[in-house]
Amino acid sequence: MQRPAAHLVDFRFRTHREGDAALITLDTVAEGATRVVFTLGDGENVVATGECVDGHAECSVADAHFWNPEDPFLYDLTFEVYDGDEVSEYVPHRQGLAEVTVEGNHIYLNGTYFKMHGVNRHDHDDHKGRAVGLDRMRRDLELMKRHNINAVRTSHYANDPRFYELCDEYGIMLVAETDMESHGFENIGNIALVTDDPAWEPAYVDRIERLVMQERNHACIIMWSMGNESGYGCNIRAMYAKAHELDDRPVHYEEDRNADTVDVISTMYSRVSQMNDFGEHPFPKPRINCEYGHSMGNGPGGLSEYQEVFDRWDCIQGQFIWEWCDHGLAAVTEDGVAYDMYGGDNGDYPNNSNFCIDGMVFPWQQPSPGLTEYGQVICPVRMAYDAEAGELTVTNKRWFTTLEDVCLSAETLVDGDVVCRKTLMPGAVAPGESVQLPLVIREAAVGETLLTVRAYTMAAHAWCEPMFQLGASQFAIANHPAPAIAAPARPELTVEETEQEIRIHSLNGELTFSKVNGTVSEWKASGRDVMASGPQVGFWHPLVDNHAQEYDSLWKDNFIDVMQTSTRKVSWKQDGNAVVVTVSQRIAPPVRAFGMRVELVYTVLPSGRVDLKVSGEPYGDYSDIIPRIGISFEVPGCNRAVEWCGHGPGENYPDSLRANPVGHYRTTVDDMFTPYVMPQDCANREGTRWVALRSSHGDGVLVTRPADAASNPFSFSAWPYSCEAIDNAKHVYDLVKGDTVTVNINDQLLGLGSNSWGSEVLDSYRTRFESFSFEVSLRPLTSADLAQALAPIKEA
Repeated sequence: MQRPAAHLVDFRFRTHREGDAALITLDTVAEGATRVVFTLGDGENVVATGECVDGHAECSVADAHFWNPEDPFLYDLTFEVYDGDEVSEYVPHRQGLAEVTVEGNHIYLNGTYFKMHGVNRHDHDDHKGRAVGLDRMRRDLELMKRHNINAVRTSHYANDPRFYELCDEYGIMLVAETDMESHGFENIGNIALVTDDPAWEPAYVDRIERLVMQERNHACIIMWSMGNESGYGCNIRAMYAKAHELDDRPVHYEEDRNADTVDVISTMYSRVSQMNDFGEHPFPKPRINCEYGHSMGNGPGGLSEYQEVFDRWDCIQGQFIWEWCDHGLAAVTEDGVAYDMYGGDNGDYPNNSNFCIDGMVFPWQQPSPGLTEYGQVICPVRMAYDAEAGELTVTNKRWFTTLEDVCLSAETLVDGDVVCRKTLMPGAVAPGESVQLPLVIREAAVGETLLTVRAYTMAAHAWCEPMFQLGASQFAIANHPAPAIAAPARPELTVEETEQEIRIHSLNGELTFSKVNGTVSEWKASGRDVMASGPQVGFWHPLVDNHAQEYDSLWKDNFIDVMQTSTRKVSWKQDGNAVVVTVSQRIAPPVRAFGMRVELVYTVLPSGRVDLKVSGEPYGDYSDIIPRIGISFEVPGCNRAVEWCGHGPGENYPDSLRANPVGHYRTTVDDMFTPYVMPQDCANREGTRWVALRSSHGDGVLVTRPADAASNPFSFSAWPYSCEAIDNAKHVYDLVKGDTVTVNINDQLLGLGSNSWGSEVLDSYRTRFESFSFEVSLRPLTSADLAQALAPIKEA
């Protein structure tokens, strides 16, 4: 496009807040122009106008509408450039009024303290690579806002100018990073080789100068970042000086780790305990955690513990998850199966395999379970419930706006089902303030009573429709287990024993144990198969990316993934009307002098129910962490309807379940399976009171605890594949659905952590190779009502 002879070359817009007024300073550079006139408007209203005399103008806007991420108001700024008496061009710009200041170790936006709950974002499109279109950018920002994210670090380069405009529009604060990284020099032992070489100063300064000059009029930019992982040296100091010469906002650079130069100190992948230490012993300058919570594959876990620390200390003003999107490239096999490529899929060598698949959004811009969890953890509507006082406390963790647009839905649940729903209005609760709302919950005489309170915004935004859910909190109210009722009289069980089998007959079915390997070899009820293969004790599940370091340092050399089961004894006895089968096994890795002595005690009742008690005693010198302690079995492939009471509806793990309150849910085995680019363990549901897998005819199997399940829940997952198939798969096209469904019942499950490049699993979420004991009940289901099967029955 050809510009007219008289045209605007550059302008600089600065805001200073004084009370409710905005003092504005404008500096312009024009070529061939006789006059430059500016107008600042709010719709049809002009709030300020004037002429830039000698390239300079100052004005004041009374009762100014200041920009912030919760209310991203933009004025219309227009420049009229004159050539003589004629206007030669109009230059429009949408301008937010924002001033960023630093006082001590706090940053303020328009005089207001705030925190950034953010992500690191790379440009990526699964079809176009680094060529990211406007629609993709908008979708990114909409997803961020829908998950309560208010900040982005533009890792690690200047973005398309349109991205900054969209952040102004949507309300996303930016740590605006320049295109500078010399990480490769770490391979020769000196990452700062050129960073501390004065000969490179012009190149370094040019990088920050081009970014600041291009984007400094955007209200969304909270601070400048001088790059990433390039060591520290004289050129960083030169960049800092140039940034402050061009703009007043603070400057960040993580590898200036003592903040000798920069205004904002930062760390990467600091553990929870270390971040707490930083809070207890604050630095004189503001602090952020510019990278944490590495989101590779399934995870990250432990975000709520991080957030408790971030919330606790005012000197920590921002945290940024690594990272936003998986960098997979869409592809299709010759058979027409869609998948996503990563390192090595095009014959490239060397490569980092799937290490680029490290985002909270799948390549096709679908939120992962990790993003759903993060959105809940940083939800700005915080709640606490006092059952004794009958009072719900609602706290506004926004920074700039009230809760006037928020309504609450308070749901009373009994055994996972909503029995009562009330709407509450917190009103115009100011940022940081709380309100107490009366809320009396009637606890059920029988069953588990829970309170779930969901927060919705009633306002429509560019990123959501009215009544969009911001988050939810859940509170335990009471638990009164139903008294057991006597089972109806049934014919006694009969037992046939052969050299290789123990076959138990009941009124409606039969159960066969192999005396060779101790497993349930056949189980039929009403003529249908209850299981395709019987329960087996296991300590392994398909490896998740976040446990790769544990695998390399602990599990691989100890063969935890290939432990073998040796059945030592199978016996049975009559116990009243029940038949008790006891299986003694030893589970151990090859060529290692440790293992677990396991006993499975099956109590088969005349009703067809089987109570299974599993216990284990370790021997040898290994007592470190393992993926799980539980049982796995297979059910017929037609049993794909899943119904449960527990955490849901989405995937969740011990250290990642805030986004999934306890309830009564239904789905299918196929829909449960999370489509991670590299297949790995998935589909887990924590806090399970009971789970049923059934066919379209209603028959199947029910798993619960023998006693009150609400006080002793378990976790489960169900896959249309075997553990081995998932573990061996590198892409989704490697997975082929079989004739059975794999069901995993876990008494203990290792948390996720984020140790693919981040933090280990916290101690409170670790599962160790130690003594254990747990019980489950297995019941055949027919087309009869599930509620009947769930009724507590006291067997004679």
